[in-house]
Parts: sequence; C-alpha cells; structure tokens
Amino acid sequence: MNRFEWTSPVRLEQALEARTATVASAMGAGGGTVPAPAAVFKAGGTDLLGLVKEELIAPARVVSLRSVGSLDGIARRPDGALAIGANVTLAALAADPAVRAGYRALAQAAGESASPQLRRIATIGGNLLQRPRCWYFRSRFHPCARKGGSTCFAFAGENEYHAIFGQHGCAIVHPSTPATALVALGASVELARAGRAPRTLPLESFFVAPDRDVTRENVLEDGEVLTAIVLPPPRAGLRSAHRRVGELESFDWPIADAAVVLELGAGGECRGASIVLGSAAPVPHRAKAAQSALVGSRVTGEAARRAARAALEGATPLAHNAYKLPVFEALVRRTILEAAGPA
Repeated sequence: MNRFEWTSPVRLEQALEARTATVASAMGAGGGTVPAPAAVFKAGGTDLLGLVKEELIAPARVVSLRSVGSLDGIARRPDGALAIGANVTLAALAADPAVRAGYRALAQAAGESASPQLRRIATIGGNLLQRPRCWYFRSRFHPCARKGGSTCFAFAGENEYHAIFGQHGCAIVHPSTPATALVALGASVELARAGRAPRTLPLESFFVAPDRDVTRENVLEDGEVLTAIVLPPPRAGLRSAHRRVGELESFDWPIADAAVVLELGAGGECRGASIVLGSAAPVPHRAKAAQSALVGSRVTGEAARRAARAALEGATPLAHNAYKLPVFEALVRRTILEAAGPA
C-alpha cells in the first residue's frame, strides 16, 4: 500500500477546497491499469480501502469527510421532505423512526446491507458511490472496459452474478442495495462544489448506464461532494417494501433485490406503482411493464404474479445467470404482496 497524505476538515467549505478527483477519475487517469496519484474523498472508507489494497487506486491524499458535521443527521424539512445527510451510517438509517414509519423499503434495504459491523461504519453517501464488485473490475490484472480497456471479460467469462438487463458493453450490477429502494421512493441527491451553486438531481438521473459512459457509475464531478439524499414527503396510502435474496444472510451482496412502492386507494385499488430491481443491471432497473400491470387493479395474488412476470420483459441473461429470472419473478411477486399488506 502506498503512502498518502491525510486531511480531515470539519467544515464543508474546507472539504470543497481540497481539489479532489472522483474515485473513477483517479482510477482512470492512468489508462485503466496504473492508477495515477490524486486527492480523493473518503466517507466510511469501506470501499476506498479495498480499492487501495487491491492496487486499483493510489491516492496522493485522502480527504476524510467524517468530521464534517453538516453531513450528519436526518431531518424533516419545512415542505415535509426528509433530508438524510451523506454521513449517516446504514445502521442509523435502518433504525431511524422517521425512515421506518414513512419509507419502510429504505429501512429494510439499509438494514439488510453488508454485515452489522460494516453497517455501523458505512455511510449512505459512500454506499451510493461505491464502485462495482465485479471480480474482473476488481482485478488489477484485467484491463476491463470500465477501467479504460476494450473488453468486458464477464461476457465470455464467469458471469453468474452479473446483469440480466442493459449490459451495453459492461455487465456489472450496481453495488448499492439502498439505491434500489431510494430510486423506487423517488429520492433526489444534493451535490456541492466550490465556486458553484449546489445542484439537485433525481437519484435515478444521477446514475450512468454503460451505453452513456462505460467508465463511471454516476455523474459526480471532480471536486464535488454528495451532501444529502432527499426523500419526498410521505403521502397517504403509500406503502413500500424491499426484499433481497443472497447466498449468505449477511456480509454478502444480493444476487437479486427488489423495491416496491404502491399508492393504494381507499378501496384497495392501485393508483400508482414504482418497482425497481437491484443486482439486475448496471444501474437500478425500473420495471416499467410491471408497474403498468398493477396500476388500476386491486393487488391480488394473481395481479402480483402478472406484474412479476412483466418485470422480466427485455431481460437478456448471460451464459451462467439465467437462474436469476425465476429468482426475480418470485422476489418481485413477494415484495408486491408485502408492500400491499398491512402498513
């Protein structure tokens, strides 16, 4: 592991003056195989430390955000929106009363991520910004397309955990489990950068699919900090749920996860549906056909089955991951029924 300078600012303004690069930029600056020295931000550090140990990034300076107090806390805003500071840990997010009461899918997703130990360290901001877990990407001996090379080795290699939708030259799945629930809930992100007004983006637009840019997972710019995630005010009749399936109950990434948000009328009919699949595509995958299949009908077992089948429309499994299709179908059906059940 290389030596690097360490700084720990206490104010956001100090952090923004650090002239950092994104982790994607720092990794790509050396042509995809040899990382170039750069200053990078660190939140919990659970992903950055792994990349350093794997010799995929060699930072000249690490700027820790953990002491920036303005990035902590969960607070209700005057308009009813819930603002979650980027430094809030997954454990705190899963246990927060406001999150559990109004955004059950997010509390479930955060509480099911990683292990209990990591949930106490990993932040929601860092979780959204972590880099892919594909073993070819994480190998310094494989100059894959996402690291600036010309090949996605997963297509002809070991791809049992890879994408079944939207590969477009890169078959990673997005590594964040909470992202699945946040996209389904209509969350937005707030970004800050020195010398420029803060900007706010829908989280769904924040992520970048490989057909747009194969070398990055989001639109974060060099020197920019994700400061908060904002959830819209909870509405009457809104129900949500998140489920995941993994080979291990803890300390493992899911092979499939799903978040469902339903807006139910007084008579139980579905007035609106948001269904998002995780571990399915390079970005959280919105199952539009499944959403359409539910709207206008009562959420019965048969309706849930129809929607679950529709969620797989357009799937293009690889040689070793077609087993994900029935897994997702069962998972989506069960998540729909859980969301439609008692609050």
